[in-house]
Amino acid sequence: MLKSILTILLGLIGITSWAQQQDNLPARTVMNINAQWHYAENPTSDQNAIQNELNWVLIDLPHTWNNEDATDNIPGYRRSASWYKKDIAIANVVQNQKYLLYFEGANITTNVYVNGKEAGGHIGGYIGFEIDITAYLRDGNNVVYVRVDNEYNRDIIPSQKSDFYIYGGLTRDVWLITKPDIAIGKVKITTPKVSNESADLKIMVPIDNDIKASNLKVKATLDSPDGNEVSIKIVEITSPEQELIMDNIRKPKLWDTKTPNLYTVKLSLLKDDKEIDAISEKVGFRWFEFKEHGPFYLNGERLLLRGTHRHEEHAGFGAAMSNELHRKDMELIKAMGANFVRLAHYPQDPEIYKACDELGILLWDELPWCRGGMGEEVWQSNTKNMLREIIDQNYNHPSIIIWSLGNEMYWLPDFEDGDNTARMNKFLKELNTIAHEMDPSRKTAIRKYYEGAEIVDVFSPSIWSGWYSGSYKSYQKAIDTYKPQYKHFLHTEYGGSSHLGRHSEAPVTGEGLIKSDGWEEAIVQNHVDNIAKIGDWSENYIVDLFDWHLRISETDSTFTGNAQWAFKDFGTPLRPENDIPYINQKGLVDRNGNPKDSFYVFKSYWADDPFVYIESKTWTERQGPKNLSRSINVFSNCKEVTLLHNGKNLGKRVKDISSFPASGLVWDVQFKEGNNELIAIANTKDGSVTDTLAINYRYAKNGPAKRLTLSSEKLKNGNYLISAIAEDSQGLRCLDYEDKVYFQCLEGGETLKNQGTYTGSEIIAMSNGKAAIEVVPDDKETDIKVMVLNQNFKGSFLSIKR
Repeated sequence: MLKSILTILLGLIGITSWAQQQDNLPARTVMNINAQWHYAENPTSDQNAIQNELNWVLIDLPHTWNNEDATDNIPGYRRSASWYKKDIAIANVVQNQKYLLYFEGANITTNVYVNGKEAGGHIGGYIGFEIDITAYLRDGNNVVYVRVDNEYNRDIIPSQKSDFYIYGGLTRDVWLITKPDIAIGKVKITTPKVSNESADLKIMVPIDNDIKASNLKVKATLDSPDGNEVSIKIVEITSPEQELIMDNIRKPKLWDTKTPNLYTVKLSLLKDDKEIDAISEKVGFRWFEFKEHGPFYLNGERLLLRGTHRHEEHAGFGAAMSNELHRKDMELIKAMGANFVRLAHYPQDPEIYKACDELGILLWDELPWCRGGMGEEVWQSNTKNMLREIIDQNYNHPSIIIWSLGNEMYWLPDFEDGDNTARMNKFLKELNTIAHEMDPSRKTAIRKYYEGAEIVDVFSPSIWSGWYSGSYKSYQKAIDTYKPQYKHFLHTEYGGSSHLGRHSEAPVTGEGLIKSDGWEEAIVQNHVDNIAKIGDWSENYIVDLFDWHLRISETDSTFTGNAQWAFKDFGTPLRPENDIPYINQKGLVDRNGNPKDSFYVFKSYWADDPFVYIESKTWTERQGPKNLSRSINVFSNCKEVTLLHNGKNLGKRVKDISSFPASGLVWDVQFKEGNNELIAIANTKDGSVTDTLAINYRYAKNGPAKRLTLSSEKLKNGNYLISAIAEDSQGLRCLDYEDKVYFQCLEGGETLKNQGTYTGSEIIAMSNGKAAIEVVPDDKETDIKVMVLNQNFKGSFLSIKR
């Protein structure tokens, strides 16, 4: 298999067009080389020693050695170095051609060796970089070694005190690029003039190598979104960075969040009127404005920024996600109706920017200066260089509107005097100048560093109403306070944690227990009373919190917008005591991308495609006294919804977003004992949409938990879902039991553990007296034996016959 792959690779690398072969001009090629790498978990820095390593494991990229140990049940995760090895066969190394390895990202420092010689390296994760390997190649087989190191290094941002993992490895795609000695460099495209009537396009075309060669020209062709040729321009190259302007483009099809029109710029480098190199880039014509103390405008029209956040990770993969997984995240965010994403807290995979350009999602791209304070000369140099790399790499994406310069930067300093605000402000001004000099067309921003709020263009204070401070009902007071205080105020980060499947008839709101009208977040959160500490982490509470926030933001005509934190549950070394250890559970979806109830709250305000959703889908077992009515909330983006209970029509409700909760889509229902069926129906212009929820209701209240019982269900994938139920002495499920339980597979297979999900964690808190885990059977025919226990219950066992 390996031999055949290398044969194909050898052939592909040698390919040039017929015309170029005739003129002895090498072609540009771009080839993904993710397949067939070898990995060794050896931290040595001696490249000669690693050649004697025997314990190589065959892998494909992307790859991280922290995909499971970051979210296992053992404190800490591996922060050290490892090696990767790749054989690259090149039949004939072509003269007058460059060979480059392009790494989309490697965390956090990288050294590259080719045929025993060091070819180059890179400092900092999350940013792409290329290594010129031309001088080290030979005809035939070439051996590439890559050392990647994610050990603690306080001179490289982000700080280890940040609330997320720094995944080590080659976490993104790697490419082999060939191009002629004289070639097009990293092109920068701007749209200095855009209106509904016309637009100008400015292209800066750097030329690699010697521009003294005669008769060099660059040809630009602009194609419309539907593929029609719009404009052609040819200019002679007179500068190492040649400017090319295509002006007066009539009636441009604008890029916006509803219709993200993308034009294609094709660039050809001509020598003696023959093409020697060619590339293409996408461009979107759009303009935007943050009104002073007011809303945001895109293409001259007010646009409420409806946002969320994304961390780059997924269950079982860590940060080593495929392009398909990256794309799936962004498509789900778009399906929810969001038009804005803050990338937290670092630049992300190129597939994310491509997806946002194509889907119509505006971006806040962030320099990973996250906590840790300010360092000395080496730290400052690394940080400035990273900012330059971010802007240079992502410059052409129409989706990006903000370069963020940091988040909570002064908090938990890694350096003596690292939180000195005078020093920090001086450095922040330098970063701000770099950003504006490199890209005058976009805004700069920071979050939760008040002393630097006036330095940048856009500022986000910290408002966690109803979680780290006060009541969510004080949200209007918070934004009314900040709008006049900051010229361009954009609220990023709000929300709270929820444990999937946990529900409460009366969620803890904190009102009466904490200062209900407070909304300013305390810096040291563990020293103050807040819902994060005393709340029940129920889905019902978080649904109410988001519902209130959205009701406010959607009806405030002068509000810029906000971004919920965070779209997906993610791993963190700072939260070992969470209901799923080491998982930040503030997501609208779990770490596998499965929606929680709160996802549908946002969808009810933002989404276009008609839907209806009964809260709460996982609340299928409930209890209460006879003749007690229960409120049922339905979330929908339709104008009217009808609810049926056991076939009886309970009436129609008209959606009104000024009403709380659920925009007035609320019914009082008296459940009968036993099985109950709810059906929500909303009529649309094309028919109707429905949702159904089956509830088993009982009048008897459970007593104290006396035992844990196990049951199994075989899944379509061949695995077994093992469910644990806490029961009282009468066999009733204890709907108020929320203690952690511990799963173990004793024989016949192994648990699907270290996933950080609700069926992929050996340690997990119960949701209304229930917890579950998936078990992967082995290839033997022995029975599967599973155990669950905690301090109260010393062990319950289940044997599954096979």
